[in-house]
Amino acid sequence: MTQLGDQVALVTGASRGVGRGVANGLAEAGAQVFATGRSIAQADLRSDVTKIVCDHTDDLAVAEAFRQLKMSAGRLDILVNVAWGGYERMVESGQFTFVAPFWEQPSWRWDAMITAGVRAGFIASQHAARMMVQAQRGLIVNISSWAAQKYIGNTPYGISKAATDKMTADTAHELRPHGVTVVSLYPGLVRTESVLVAGVFDLSNSESPEFIGRAVAALAADPDVIRHTGSVLVAAALAQEYDFTDIDGRQPRPLTLEDV
Repeated sequence: MTQLGDQVALVTGASRGVGRGVANGLAEAGAQVFATGRSIAQADLRSDVTKIVCDHTDDLAVAEAFRQLKMSAGRLDILVNVAWGGYERMVESGQFTFVAPFWEQPSWRWDAMITAGVRAGFIASQHAARMMVQAQRGLIVNISSWAAQKYIGNTPYGISKAATDKMTADTAHELRPHGVTVVSLYPGLVRTESVLVAGVFDLSNSESPEFIGRAVAALAADPDVIRHTGSVLVAAALAQEYDFTDIDGRQPRPLTLEDV
């Protein structure tokens, strides 16, 4: 996978999990990759990935990250918005609050998912769009979830993911005349550090974090990717469309709304 040798990518929230896998997957495909996150300095990333420490709830820090990218690479072809909040402190005072009904949800979880999640993606997309509109090309991928369409976990999670998909649709509408593609990408069950530690999931149809990076790489290498703009895409379905596999050589089965 070396088809992206002429492209520059930025992956937010790449310290661990899906973000780390996307950054490594794009670098594997030959892209020049920049990766951001609060603890990115300690992230297990390929040596050719440039790490930029950034808290995506801090607008000045985000502006500085994009300034560093522009000074170093001079362009941006791919933005992948993975940075997200609200998964921390799932247990509070001995109670597993992540799945609590909305009237028992801690207010900080709403703030985290909307601010460190949806808003972080919006601000990063603003910076990226300014560069991409000038170049009249680019790809923005918002990592989203089936929770946008079906109740999964809790109410703030569903609202924030639905907002992400709406952001994808509306920014795609505004950017299409400028040759910039925006999509929402749904992973399946990803073998992140948290999933593996939990030890309660059936991993028989799971995906590696790098698999999501391969899905983004396939989109970025498609000269007609604009046909997807504004769409919700499923990573495993893209593997069938573009004929790529996970790191173990398998193609996971795409989940449907009924499966989830």
